[in-house]
Amino acid sequence: MSKISATIITYNEEKRIERCIQSLKAVADEIVVVDSYSKDATKEICTKQNVRFIEHPFEGHIEQKNFALAQATYEHVLSLDADEYLSDELIDSILSVKETWPHQAYKMNRLSTYGGKWIRRGNWYPDEKIRLWNKSVGKWGGENPHDKVVLYNGTKSLHLKGDILHEAYQNSFDTLKKIQCYSDIFARENAGKKTSSVGKIIFRASFTFFRSYIIKRGIFDGYEGLMVAMAESNHTFYKYAKLYEANRRLKEQNSSAKK
Repeated sequence: MSKISATIITYNEEKRIERCIQSLKAVADEIVVVDSYSKDATKEICTKQNVRFIEHPFEGHIEQKNFALAQATYEHVLSLDADEYLSDELIDSILSVKETWPHQAYKMNRLSTYGGKWIRRGNWYPDEKIRLWNKSVGKWGGENPHDKVVLYNGTKSLHLKGDILHEAYQNSFDTLKKIQCYSDIFARENAGKKTSSVGKIIFRASFTFFRSYIIKRGIFDGYEGLMVAMAESNHTFYKYAKLYEANRRLKEQNSSAKK
């Protein structure tokens, strides 16, 4: 049977990290937590759970997850965020493939909550993710803060039954806080690399809402479906608005430097 290293990155996750670790214990032979110097009880909780706890400076989501990947003892790696945990069905699916390991990588759906309600429509579901793979065939990539596992060419993956359960936004305050944080990171990472315009800001934000609320039937999730669609739209609006402002500042700085 192939052994699995589970990896988690953390920062101030005392409220959620134990649940994440407990779900992983059902399938993992090793759990590695890479923490960016939490100021709460995260370290104490992890220590009691007998995981490998490593402190490492945070340079970005992708960078931190690849650092965690490098710490994994075993070739097969299962990665979760601290606000995620495995459903019982997904645990059974992972245990099944662990016996024979017929593929090099595995996809699974992520089911998220808004205000404690599971959101099964809109842009949030099925939200397919590769989270279990042989580390020799892929690593973390994508675009901070929205990282993803990037497999090398020719690597095939299998979809597993069951969900990663994700505690996303608690309320509108939590939503706005995360939107501002993630849009800041997007603008900072892409300034001078990607373009933005007033038209792009309006179109992308409007279409994001329409796609989530109408096309993907978020309207049937009631108030929570509306909030998810608005959160997606607002995130899109602010990340391109902030990118527009960042690019304009860069242009002004370059013009001043040439004078």
